[in-house]
Amino acid sequence: MGNNIVVTGMVLQVMPIGEYDKRITLLTKERGKITAFARGARRPNSQLLAAANPFCFGEFELFEGRSAYTLARATIQNYFRELTGDFDATYYGFYFLEFADYYCQENNDEREMLKLLYQSLRALASSAYDNRLVRAVFELKALAVNGEAPNVFSCLSCGSREHLTWFSVKRGGVLCAECRNEAPDAVELNESTVYTMQYVISARIEKLYTFSVSGQVLEELTRLLRSYFGVYVGHAFKSLKILEDAEKVEIMFLK
Repeated sequence: MGNNIVVTGMVLQVMPIGEYDKRITLLTKERGKITAFARGARRPNSQLLAAANPFCFGEFELFEGRSAYTLARATIQNYFRELTGDFDATYYGFYFLEFADYYCQENNDEREMLKLLYQSLRALASSAYDNRLVRAVFELKALAVNGEAPNVFSCLSCGSREHLTWFSVKRGGVLCAECRNEAPDAVELNESTVYTMQYVISARIEKLYTFSVSGQVLEELTRLLRSYFGVYVGHAFKSLKILEDAEKVEIMFLK
């Protein structure tokens, strides 16, 4: 027989099922990524109507059946409604959800990813941070959480911790000035860019969104991470494609 459990988590994805139901994907602190059915959640008078939507964070009571979870009730602590008024922020948020859905697994310890997702959405909802910086911080820290971050603390060739101003995507990290010729694809970075990457990878998630960077550093971070993702992630995120297409249209309009 099944029993009810209570998990803390966030709704990553929602899919309509039949005429009135939804299937939701949750990232939870207790059980990693799980899928649950929200019966009747598409009915106008359903108690689950508001809770069975992307970005909802809170406590979810689930009936654990033999082969599936069913959502019984939910207590939502944050709907992240602030994102809905900003197209860019909304699609950055959807990208973060899609990224977590792609990387996270059932019955895996995903507490750090859940925490990163929550803090990153809070940063997107705030006018204090550039969305592009939030994306760069999220991407780099997510790679670190999954053990796939580049080595930015010592030279890949000699192990030196000084003059680390060159980065090789193919080799996956930094090189000192004396070893830079060992990687033909190495590009020079601002020292502040390297320091920013070191901070993001090593800092506690609660302390991530406490700084700003110059336009040059942000540009370098953005370019480097896109190249790094092209080699080490290699997945086409639909929400990111929509966002980048919109940015291209905006640039063309401004010209």
